[in-house]
Amino acid sequence: MPAGVIGTTTTYHGDEHRYLRGYKVRIVAVLKRTADPDDCQHLDDDEDLARAGGVTADDRVEVQPWLEREGRFSFVTSDPRAIDLACFAALR
Repeated sequence: MPAGVIGTTTTYHGDEHRYLRGYKVRIVAVLKRTADPDDCQHLDDDEDLARAGGVTADDRVEVQPWLEREGRFSFVTSDPRAIDLACFAALR
């Protein structure tokens, strides 16, 4: 797992969230075990994420897109698959 996952800036390359394709995004949390809503974890701390086993191909990642024209990250988040982010491409 890369050090300091939370707060990392990367690029979205998936098809699921087409409006994000090619955008720079900032990771704000990792969603573990999303297949089971009763057991899903929302992890927004790197130490908690490390204890939970780090990021896997089955995880989703909560991200904020960079708004170039406004010079800031959006307050709206999306939850793409981890494998659709450039920094986790090796998980494929």
